[in-house]
Amino acid sequence: MRGVRLPRHMFLWNLSVIYMFAFASLYVQIPGLYGNEGILPARWQMRYTGKALLEQLQDSPTLLWLGPHLGLDTQQGMELICLLGALLALGAMVLEPLRGSLVFLCLWVLYRSLVEVGQVFLYFQWDSLLLETGFLAILIAPLDLFRGKSSMKLHDGITFWLPRWLLFRLMFASGVVKLTSRCPTWWGLTALTYHYETQCIPTPLAWYAHQLPVWFQKLSVVATFVIEIAVPFLFFSPVRCLRLGAFYMQVLLQVLIILSGNYNFFNLLTITLCFSLLDDDHVSSWFMRGKKAQSNTWPQAILSWAAFLVGLAVWGLIIYWTKVYFGLEINWEKSTVSSQTAFTYYQFNQFLKTVTVPSIWIGVLSLTWEIITAMFRCVNVKGVFRKMWATVQWAIFSAAAVSMFAISAVPYSFIEYESNSNIWPGVIKMYSAVERYQLVNSYGLFRRMTGVGGRPEVVIEGSMDRVTWTEIEFMYKPGNVSGPLPFVAPHQPRLDWQMWFAALRPQAQSPWFTSLVHRLLQGKRDVVELIQVEESQYPFSQQPPAFIRARLYKYWFTEARADRPLTQQWWTRQYVEDFYPTVHLGDPSLHSLLSQYGFKDKGGARRVSEALVPWTLQLVRGQVRGLSGPLVLWSLFCTGAAICLLRVLFSRASESSGGSSRLKNLHAEQNSKAAPPNMEKKKEEEEEEESEATHGEKGDLEAEEGEEDGKSETNHGEKGDSREEEGEKSEATMGAEDDEEEAKHREKGDSEETLQDSDTSPRRRKC
Repeated sequence: MRGVRLPRHMFLWNLSVIYMFAFASLYVQIPGLYGNEGILPARWQMRYTGKALLEQLQDSPTLLWLGPHLGLDTQQGMELICLLGALLALGAMVLEPLRGSLVFLCLWVLYRSLVEVGQVFLYFQWDSLLLETGFLAILIAPLDLFRGKSSMKLHDGITFWLPRWLLFRLMFASGVVKLTSRCPTWWGLTALTYHYETQCIPTPLAWYAHQLPVWFQKLSVVATFVIEIAVPFLFFSPVRCLRLGAFYMQVLLQVLIILSGNYNFFNLLTITLCFSLLDDDHVSSWFMRGKKAQSNTWPQAILSWAAFLVGLAVWGLIIYWTKVYFGLEINWEKSTVSSQTAFTYYQFNQFLKTVTVPSIWIGVLSLTWEIITAMFRCVNVKGVFRKMWATVQWAIFSAAAVSMFAISAVPYSFIEYESNSNIWPGVIKMYSAVERYQLVNSYGLFRRMTGVGGRPEVVIEGSMDRVTWTEIEFMYKPGNVSGPLPFVAPHQPRLDWQMWFAALRPQAQSPWFTSLVHRLLQGKRDVVELIQVEESQYPFSQQPPAFIRARLYKYWFTEARADRPLTQQWWTRQYVEDFYPTVHLGDPSLHSLLSQYGFKDKGGARRVSEALVPWTLQLVRGQVRGLSGPLVLWSLFCTGAAICLLRVLFSRASESSGGSSRLKNLHAEQNSKAAPPNMEKKKEEEEEEESEATHGEKGDLEAEEGEEDGKSETNHGEKGDSREEEGEKSEATMGAEDDEEEAKHREKGDSEETLQDSDTSPRRRKC
């Protein structure tokens, strides 16, 4: 790997933006999800048993234990944490000095505090991925807070290798679990014929992607397997073109997912991890600032051609084995490509047993190379103390990187149980000691394809008389068959996501749904705003419904037809069964379920103080109330982006104005210093004309020329000439001035030296 200053800068900037999205997205949903009158009040998770603060932090590591000391209840404590996290992340996005280790440590602690009490609404893989990536950023970011621009350290290649290993674990595991789950749609290569309509919150482009022919959908599944299973091994390739090719393939996959589905910040976070595959030269080439092509020596040319041929051979092998194992055949007459899985589950399982442990050793070799390379850089540092300090830093960060790699091998080996049993017991103990902090995690996305027989969807209905029922439509999840498909990312409407999971299983496995029904019957505004921000869109905004029920439907995308406008109707649906029985306030069955799930009111909320911090939180909440999540997120991002753009423009303008002013000052200085010799020359010529009869014109001109060339400083051939004595004095004075002038010019830039060299004044010729 070449220099990684620019990719590291991009990694930290992107992570700052993602943190801002995560905190702000959760902030707008806290009252409805975790408030005192929300679905799952977070205060139920905070059991104040009279223990010391340190013991409470050990039992449940969250900063919310400090809330009572600030006069805050649990809801306001969560709001304060979200606001601090969003503002700190916004500052890191705008100001490079804030992208330091201490800031990312604060961001990680704040988000970890929220996850500790988040319950089911924060049990997503991207929350775990953000925590793990955020912890790696603590090691990657520089320790130079309030020092201006960050500087590169000799150990940066070691710490910046860790996101590459995390990216490998994420992508390889996500590809493997699709086949180890024995899902028939993945094995039959038909998963994408269902995916676009069965994902949680499809985008409008998902409807169009669903209309693509089946052969193309199957070919897309093959490409997904190649990108997720085969390509990740190229992350550790010593051949640069293979790493860059792997980067673009991963980014392409993530961009396609962003366009067809709303997966909040997950895909942005994955792209951020992909930056670990880049180097400074390649990033500079994006902005047309790459290094000029230099003539290589014949060993370098041979090495370059060898790398090119190796890369070509590797890509050729990947294409060949893809054709063999997926039976790719081109039908030129129909312009289609047929594909089918040409291996068995047993064969794939044997492949997995073969590569799991070697893949860990590949990581060991790659990390070892980075550590050795950094060590040689430390050895070459000049100065005893600098070399010693660089070596100490190298030792500390190498140990940290090795430790993170070792404990991450434990959850990674979960993809193959026999490999997990081969992990060293000492490493397993280390992992068990830090497991609760989610420093490392296991991953595996889209394990099974849901909704094969139709997309299951829960529709909540309310009524005032138990005769006429009105559907309660959500802002984002499908409900109305003619409702538009939204673009929501990077915001994650967590209630909509849990409604999607609830439809996939019996209602008893989603106990929070009973609490949701209870809050809607009570007409709690905070919960209603999770469903509809605009009161006009909520059918029971004036009075809560007297009765509520939930019904299960199956949804399908409509088919494209020439006789119907494409956007007239997105869905068709069919009733399946009742999901939740009809209940009302005071219903014995409802109260029985609330008691069974532990949702009965457990005493009133803590009395809120009227101090400055609670008052400020209430003021901010009043300003944000009524705004949708995407609007808040994109407003913050546009504000930060505008500040970054203005800073860049002002810095460039100041640099250009500073450069032009320096040139003008230099010209003025040169002209002012060149003027006296010219005036003196004119005076001497006038005196020579007056004394022409005595000395003669020719002799005077030769004497003047001798003075200009600096060849007659002592002027021993002239006797008693007062005019020559004045010339000698002026020469000495000008010589001292020239010495000062040359000292000044040495401190100026190359452009000033060029102007200095172009000076042709008589005084300059004397010097």
